[in-house]
Formats: sequence, structure tokens, C-alpha cells
Amino acid sequence: MGAMGARALQSPEMRAACVAGAVLSTVATILQMALVLAAVSLPSLRQMILPLVFAGVAAVAYGLVLTLAAMRHPAPEAPGPGSAFSLKTALIFGTVLALVLVTAAGLQAHFGGSGVLLAATAAGMVDTHASAISVATLVAAGKVAPEAAAVPILAGLSANTATKILVAAISGGRGFALRVVPGLVLVILAAWAGLLLR
Repeated sequence: MGAMGARALQSPEMRAACVAGAVLSTVATILQMALVLAAVSLPSLRQMILPLVFAGVAAVAYGLVLTLAAMRHPAPEAPGPGSAFSLKTALIFGTVLALVLVTAAGLQAHFGGSGVLLAATAAGMVDTHASAISVATLVAAGKVAPEAAAVPILAGLSANTATKILVAAISGGRGFALRVVPGLVLVILAAWAGLLLR
């Protein structure tokens, strides 16, 4: 999100393409969440199927509209090759995940389900996957019922969406944010609608 925002700010003629890329990156987030939930706890994934499908469809639809708009502009130069792996990012993710797991277990022991919700929401501000993994791990360990997993996972995703909105506004400016934010809000509302309809 930050990279797309910065690129849009530096090259206003690429704003439509950057907005499309930023919103479509949400599809990758949703697919990755489905994969990590499947790896950690299939019962958690089953609870999240409809919310993830709804969110994915909303992201693809909004992204497609923006992509069609971006296609009206000349194709920009392709960026140079970059690294597909960042050791720093992996270490930060591992540290966040470990802290979330410990914090979630402690809060769950003291406050029950509301402790898990609080920990997942706080973790989601930093990384939505770490938040989802921590909840799914508690489900796999039998400390949280599968039926109780969806709300904290979606709370983490919602907190992460709020962070993305802030990053979009700071990194890409008002014009970028005004185009990205409706898509992000649409995706998170679709996810909650999926939870209500499951």
C-alpha cells in the first residue's frame, strides 16, 4: 500500500494504475489468509469461508473497475527487478507472531473470548496474518471454539484495513486515498456481511 501510494504521489499520471494495484493487493491478503488458516486450523478456515469469499469478490470487482480505468492511460515503464524475499520482513513477521501468540494466550486466560478479540485486533494493526494465525492456533489447541474464531479474525482484518487507510492517506496523498479507501471499506464490509450470512 505504501509503495503504491508513494509511486502515485511521485507520478500522478500513474495514479489509476497504483490505485488498482493497491486494491488488488487485498486479494493476495485474502488468499494468503485462507492458506495460513488451512495450514493451522481447518475448522477456523471453515468458519471464514464465506467472509473470505465475499471480501475477495468485492476486492476483485473494485480492482477490476480501477484496472479498466488505468488501461486508459499509457503503460508506464516497467520497474527494475527487485528481491522477492526480505529477511527483515520475515524477522519482523516472526517476532510479531510470537508476541501475538503469547499475548493472546495470556489475555484469553484472563479475559476469555474478549481477551482473544482484543489481542487479535491489536495484532491486526501490524499484520493481519499474524492475527489470524494466533487465533487459529488457539482453535487448534482447543482453547477457543471454532465458532468463536471468525469474529477475532475479522476484527484483526478490520484493524489492518484501518492501518492501510492511514498508510494510503500518508503515502499517496488525498487523491490516492480518495480512490483506495472506498475499495478497502467495501472489502471489509463484504467480509462482515459474509459472517452475518454464513
